[in-house]
Amino acid sequence: MKSEHLPLINSVSAPAVHPDGSRAVVSVLRPDFDADAYVGQLWTVPLDPDQPPRRLTRGFRDTAPDFSPDGQVLAFLRAAAGGKPQLHIVEAGGGEPQPVTDAPLGVSAFAWSPDSRRVVYSARTPEDGRYGSTPGVSAGSEDARLITDYQYRMNGVGYTADKPVQLFLLELPALGAEPRVAPAGRAVKDRAAAVPGSNPPGLLPAARQLTSAATDHNGASFGTDGSSIYFTAALHEGSDPDLASGIYRITVGEGTAEEGTAGEGTGGPEPEPVAPANTGRQTVHAVRQSQDGQWLFFLAQDLGGSGQDFVARNTALYVLPAGGGDAVRMSDAETTDLGCNGRIELVGPDSALLLNNTRGTVELLEFQAAGNHRRLVQGGRVVTGAAAGGGSVVVSFADAATAGDVAVLDGGHPRVLTDFSAPLRADAGIIEPLELTVPSGDGYPVHGWLVKPPGQGPHPVLLNIHGGPFAQFTGALFDEAQVYAAAGYAVLMCNPRGSAGYGQAHGRAIKEKMGTLDMEDVLAFLDGALGKFAELDAGSLGIMGGSYGGYLTAWTISHDHRFRAAIVERGFLDPVSFIGSSDIGWFFGGEYTGRSADLMAAQSPMARVDQVRTPALVIHSEEDLRCPVEQGQRYFTALKQLGVESAFLVFPGENHELSRSGTPHHRKQRFDRILQWWARYLPTTANPATAAG
Repeated sequence: MKSEHLPLINSVSAPAVHPDGSRAVVSVLRPDFDADAYVGQLWTVPLDPDQPPRRLTRGFRDTAPDFSPDGQVLAFLRAAAGGKPQLHIVEAGGGEPQPVTDAPLGVSAFAWSPDSRRVVYSARTPEDGRYGSTPGVSAGSEDARLITDYQYRMNGVGYTADKPVQLFLLELPALGAEPRVAPAGRAVKDRAAAVPGSNPPGLLPAARQLTSAATDHNGASFGTDGSSIYFTAALHEGSDPDLASGIYRITVGEGTAEEGTAGEGTGGPEPEPVAPANTGRQTVHAVRQSQDGQWLFFLAQDLGGSGQDFVARNTALYVLPAGGGDAVRMSDAETTDLGCNGRIELVGPDSALLLNNTRGTVELLEFQAAGNHRRLVQGGRVVTGAAAGGGSVVVSFADAATAGDVAVLDGGHPRVLTDFSAPLRADAGIIEPLELTVPSGDGYPVHGWLVKPPGQGPHPVLLNIHGGPFAQFTGALFDEAQVYAAAGYAVLMCNPRGSAGYGQAHGRAIKEKMGTLDMEDVLAFLDGALGKFAELDAGSLGIMGGSYGGYLTAWTISHDHRFRAAIVERGFLDPVSFIGSSDIGWFFGGEYTGRSADLMAAQSPMARVDQVRTPALVIHSEEDLRCPVEQGQRYFTALKQLGVESAFLVFPGENHELSRSGTPHHRKQRFDRILQWWARYLPTTANPATAAG
């Protein structure tokens, strides 16, 4: 695979399954160089193997499909080029989609009512005068912001308190109704004369705002009888200095959106906390009422007594009687991590589908409120979404051969229904990774993969380190590894201690000990692979990583000088300055490195930068709020002052997610610049030194 093949990577959304179980609908998105954006439409995927998938919509970017419970309507989010996503509906059998929202900053999520007449949707809602809500007031002309809390920014979002995620209730128009038209000509004059001061009626249905607190309200879903809505939020007193959030319920009745009740100072009842009697401080990620109405399923992480101890906390599933009482934890928080996508999908009267991170895969589990659970999909796949309908369970997944496809469970096994990665395999070629486990210095097993280029070698080796640190590499198709392997590099990827997917003890092993066991593990994995595969060139080594991977790269090259070059991308490089500059700086560094000056210095790449001898390319994005650009700027400047060969690659308009969701142009340019750097220090036949210019 080469950088120009990026538009062949199709990502597939979680499926929506029709209630009769006959078909699923997914969104299929891809990077597009011409639009310099992500484009894609909805596809219908029949579960009948004799019927092929087909494109269902023709929008610029159509996402998040979901069928109404009665199966009559398909709702989804549509964004025009340069526009914000808005909720649209279309007859399930086909037709012309119609918009039903015009949220200033777009709609982020929605959920159906049980009667299929209403939806609750979430949208960031700007203060008056901000984000274009007042004509003529540009971003630079907005009022000053007075900041009094720790939590006021988020990477990829910017300021948050002045545009929190609010919930809205919307009564949907009948699909067969005649569409509204805007009055024109004399009709405008006649209406104004009849009702002085009136505005023309809106062309879209009116929505009722349900919430108004200056915090995000997430994961909204209707209760089983449709009279209440459940969501998660941090509405407790003194919420700013902790990471806790809880479950809330708001009563909306069964009337229309225009006549229903509203909450949080908008004239209706306040949100009611739904607090288990027996749990401590937690971050609650999702909540759903069971189909039989007897239970509340919710996903949560414990936070310890401080409310900030998030390090390597696995997300567990709990069940709570709908009427209140004690919650029961359904999953083993030490070994099972259900926080993959923050979704709870219902299947059957008292069961739920969840995704579990485990040993470089993501498997699908089914839990029953009674306490039983079973694995539905396991093995080498990475399940990215699941849904059930009409007795069928459908999953979206990735594996070594696909970036995204759809399968239905048939006889207990996945039967693949699509092949969205066929063009990528045909035009770019895909190299299947080899799974490896090698012992670390203390005998601890380190699990990972080698993506080896074609040919006999010797191949230069790139040791690639993932971010997080509580994240994991998987064996699924990974564009980074494929691009580098196609350029002649053997790519090593492992999940050292600190990673997710191997239990909490594995993840918490580096708490206040960053750069110790984790560095030992990645170097042991490198040495183990070099000893096992003679075609790997031990004299031609590079090291690279982003975010925490940037941290461990910078830390490693201050200790180990065998690498010919390094790439330090969007790194956590100075725990001291990180505290006030990162959106998560007020808690993240303190929990990982400890808060004393001595502990921070003992784990700081900046404190050891004078030990670096390895040429380093520092990559950063100007709008990165997670690891702010000052981290890269200061590290690069220190290298230059020390006389270390270095360069600083800065991307305008991008944030911490550049390598995953940056603009297609910048993603391609990033790959090209990275290969130029490796061509300079680790040339190959496929990536010769002349490519460095």
